[in-house]
Amino acid sequence: MSHPTSIEELQERLAAGLYFAERSLATSIFLALRLGKPLFLEGEAGVGKTEVAKALSTLLDARLIRLQCYEGLDVPTAVYEWDYSRQMLQIRLLEATGVNDLEQARHSLFTPEFLLERPLLQAVRSVDPSPPVLLIDELDRADEEFEAFLLELLSDFQITVPELGTIRASSPPVVVLTSNRTREIHDALRRRCLYHWIEYPDADKEYRIVRSKAPGAAERLSRQVVDFVQALRREDLYKRPGVAETLDWANALAALDQTALTPENVSDTLGVLLKYQDDVEQVRGEGIEEILARVAS
Repeated sequence: MSHPTSIEELQERLAAGLYFAERSLATSIFLALRLGKPLFLEGEAGVGKTEVAKALSTLLDARLIRLQCYEGLDVPTAVYEWDYSRQMLQIRLLEATGVNDLEQARHSLFTPEFLLERPLLQAVRSVDPSPPVLLIDELDRADEEFEAFLLELLSDFQITVPELGTIRASSPPVVVLTSNRTREIHDALRRRCLYHWIEYPDADKEYRIVRSKAPGAAERLSRQVVDFVQALRREDLYKRPGVAETLDWANALAALDQTALTPENVSDTLGVLLKYQDDVEQVRGEGIEEILARVAS
């Protein structure tokens, strides 16, 4: 599918896929597509960074390839490894056929046939009609050594496999990187990307999201849920609820056939919205009725 020709068209097509991007974010996405640059998104957990890549995959009718980062992530997991079991079978076959030429045996073992492609190499070697969307999610969880490895990929959209040489992308993937900023990402990687910080949505935007993605929640309930969550984000919580938690809460209350917030149903379902006991106790300690009153006023 063709790329949007304007920022307004991009916003409309994202909204059609139920992703509501304000103009500043839409501009960053548009430029990343137009310039062929990776897009680096930072922000608190739950603000919709990962959803940008998913929405782009839908918008472009392209395959989404996701690499979930974590501490200890290494090249065999992220890029490629050799299929050792098949190589052992090949060695036995060579022995059975009397092949004694070590150089010939080596060349027959280290070929693309025995290469297991992991997400990064899949994105580079893709021959899909539309270049894939490569999501490198929560990069801040990976080690700095892995971050350094990405520089070659993000600079030239190529990966070097020692046994095969350098593999270049015929059509570079659309790359989205995300970080929750649990540690700083190195400047060398940042310079290769366009950057955007995603804030928590304002009340109007979050209400649109809830109405579109939690259609089972009554209109009044949806507005109250959004106002309550917006109020909680102004509190000194260990982990403020993200949009995903807002949607989960709205859906949970709808599943309980609730049409409006009450002190009772808020107390009963706080574990859907807040994920740490200290935060739950703080909200209950301040008085749910008081928070509801502030929201209603």
